[in-house]
Formats: sequence, structure tokens, C-alpha cells
Amino acid sequence: MGTRFVLFSPPPPTKPHQPLHSTTPPSLLPQTHYTTSRKLIRGKRIHSASKFGNFLELEPKHRPEALDFDLPWCHPSDRARFDVIIIGAGPAGIRLAEQVSLYGVKVCCVDPEPLSVWPNNYGVWVDEFENLGLEDCLDKTWPMACVYVNDSKIKYLGRCYGRVSRKRLKQKLIEGCVSNGVRFHKAKAWQVKHQEFESTVLCDDGTELKGSLIVDASGFGSTFIAYDKVRNHGCQIAHGVLAEVDDHPFDLDKMVLMDWRDSHLGNEPYLRVSNSRFPTFLYAMPFSSNLIFLEETSLVSRPVLSYMEVKRRMVARLRHLGIRVKRVLEDEKCLIPMGGPLPMIPQDVMAIGGTSGVVHPSTGYMVARTMAVAPVVAAAIAECLGSTRMIRGKQLHAKVWNSMWPIESRLVREFYSFGMETLLKLDLNGTRSFFDAFFDLKPYYWQGFLSSRLTLKELVWLSISLFGHASNPSRLDIVTKWPVPLAKMMGNIALEYIG
Repeated sequence: MGTRFVLFSPPPPTKPHQPLHSTTPPSLLPQTHYTTSRKLIRGKRIHSASKFGNFLELEPKHRPEALDFDLPWCHPSDRARFDVIIIGAGPAGIRLAEQVSLYGVKVCCVDPEPLSVWPNNYGVWVDEFENLGLEDCLDKTWPMACVYVNDSKIKYLGRCYGRVSRKRLKQKLIEGCVSNGVRFHKAKAWQVKHQEFESTVLCDDGTELKGSLIVDASGFGSTFIAYDKVRNHGCQIAHGVLAEVDDHPFDLDKMVLMDWRDSHLGNEPYLRVSNSRFPTFLYAMPFSSNLIFLEETSLVSRPVLSYMEVKRRMVARLRHLGIRVKRVLEDEKCLIPMGGPLPMIPQDVMAIGGTSGVVHPSTGYMVARTMAVAPVVAAAIAECLGSTRMIRGKQLHAKVWNSMWPIESRLVREFYSFGMETLLKLDLNGTRSFFDAFFDLKPYYWQGFLSSRLTLKELVWLSISLFGHASNPSRLDIVTKWPVPLAKMMGNIALEYIG
């Protein structure tokens, strides 16, 4: 949520940066040659389709392999009963299993493929993972990021960015789970049944697992979590490729958080008109002169932008930039629901990850937030199930849900959702102006906003400061387009207080 060329002044000086890992390419990638950073190519020529053809026809050459790990399995014959059953072995599920099992709580994790490596690329701000003790799970870091506002303006962000090693992170969390006695069951959770103090997970292999608390970490498509409001979320959609290329124009010491330029659509009138109303940007992580992760992204739309439209824009952009894709090593489709109401709080099934509402409503960021909230939820679970009192049933559900979503966090999320509703109303020029002003704020504010760590009071100050930094056209946008989202936010905040 996943992340310009000022021709009048050089980028600001940066502090010497010591990479967290070796500068050799990650072991899971083909060996490539690293070259020194180059200046951005800004030529206006349009490259021929014959040379820079449609890379969408290329099949990915690599698929993530499963971890080679001897898991402690839960066998049906054991008739085991658990304190906590976690449905899903994604980042959220495995992180919570690792954390809650530290307290001696008996945990079972249910997933059809618990050892499979997660398919999507995850980018995080390095300081977020450092604060969590997970910096060793980054396989590449960049000392700074940049944002192309338009063809003549770039913002340099003095904050280190990193790509998560999916294999390394999962292996670290799985090792913690195994060390703490977590059991695994290889199956798909089919149904959840509840009694007053106990719940049962029915699996597609016929197994029944019983536990005091069921946690759903199976992702956005889950049917186990209930809502009492209409789910009117926005959607972030993206198409990404990890690709070998002949060359690319990006500096190797900067990741590209956002590239809002649209000069690549000069000969594509239909795409240019569509992009002006529903803009997409390029997100890029350059590993070397011929290895790069590229992703065309619609930050947020409602209804969701066509996936084929996103891919067509990406083809046009890479052709214009002179990037010829030789091989696609990995590709991914990313569809992230953003904003909308929180699940009903409390309810019989606890949620964590995508279905719990922790996705940043304005950016789509989730991984670092999930890694940070899991220990908080784990502590609340342990306080109930690890105590001699053994708090169960409705008291347990209320305690755990409120550990993730105390009233202050719910109000803050309403503010972030207000940001999303505002972005939904902006066209390309409005979006450019918004981020031009946003990244002019003091780093404490824009960094805190992107990392979901500002208080409600600080978010109010951010809004006032953002209005002060905005251009006159942007202020007009704010005055004309903020009232409806603002009224909606105030109404939701009032309802939270009343509830």
C-alpha cells in the first residue's frame, strides 16, 4: 500500500547507509550483474512495439517452492483439544501462532498448504521491521525512496525501504511455532460451529478440531467473519512482475514508491482519458541494471478498475521508458479491499490479517501492521486462556477483539478511511497535487500516516498542515470534495462513541 524528477535541484544529501544484507542478489533469484546507478533517461521518444513487445505473453519462469520443514502434525486419532485454532498460514496466521504460543497456549494452525511460500511481494519501511526485530527478514534495502509527481517534479524521501524475503520471514515464524509447540493440520477449514465455551472447526478431510477460540486468518475471501454494515470498501488492484530486462532508467539506490507520470499515454488517447479520471502509478524496486520488480497500481477505486486496463497501461508505460522485458521470473495479481466497515465487534470468531480491517484504508499497507498487532492480540489471548481463571465464551471474545480494536484505534481508522474516500474523488491532477503537498509535510507526519502510528489529535494536525501546504487548486479540491467524506467520518465517529 505496498508505494519525479526535479530538474531544478539535486536530491537532498543522505546519511551513509549500511545495507542490512549483502548486495548480491537474493538467493532465490538468478544471478545478475550489478552496475552503478545511472541518471534517469527522460527522452520523449516512443519505442517501437516490435522491440518492446507485449511482455504479458511471457510465462513466469519461477514458482515459489514450499519450505523444507518437518512440521509437528495434528493427527485425527489424537482427538486433541486446543486453546486456539488459527485458520490460515499466511503472514497474519503464522505470526499470531508464533506469538501466542510463547505463553504456553496450545495452538493448532489449519491450512491446505502450510509450508507453501507466500506468492506476493511485500515492501515495507525498514524502520518498521527493525522495531519488530524482523530486519533479518529483508533481502534487499534501498537508502531512500522517490515519488514522481509529474514529468518535471520528483520528491525524494529520506526513509529506507526494503523488500521482505517471503521465504526467510515464513521460515523464521515457522521455526518459532515449532519451538513453541504449535501443531499443524493440512486441510481446508470448511465450517465453524459454536457452543457457549467451545467451538469446533470442521475440515474438508472430515477432521473436527475443538478449541476455546477460533481465529480466522484466511484472508479477504473468508466467510467466517460477520459484518453488521454494508461492506462498501474501495479496492486496490495491481499487476506486478519480477523481470529480467535489457536495461531500465531507474537509480539503483532508490526504490520508486509512486510514478504518476502519464507521458507514456501520449499515443493512447483512450487510455490517457481513462487514466486522467482513474489514475494508476508505477511502483518499482530495482535490484540491478537488469533485474527489477515493476508493478502498475490503482491506489484505490470503487468499483474496482479493470485488471486488463491496468495491464494495458503497464505495457504502454514500459514501452515508453524503453524497458524491454526478456524474462518474467514471477508475476502477481494484487487485489486488496480497503476501508469499509470493521467486522462486527465482538463476535464468536476472532479475525486477524486481511479480514480484520488492519489494511491501511488509504495506502493498502498491511504486512508490517499485522506483524505489529499480533503480539498485542496474543497477549490478550494469553491473559484469558493462560490464566487459572480460564476466561472463555463472550468475555474472551470481547477481550480479544478489543485488544485489536480499542475505541481510539477505531476512531483513527475512521480518519484513514476519510483519506481513502477523499482519494476516490480525485482525478490524476488532484492526486498529483495531493501527494505533492503530502510529502512536503514534516517527516514525522507523513511517515506516521503511512505506518498507521498517528493519534487522532495528530491526524487532525496533519490535515490542517496538509491544507496549508496545498496549492490553491488543491485547496479548492479540498473545499469542494472533502465535505461528504468528512460528514461520513464524523457520523461514524459519533456512532463509535455511542456504541
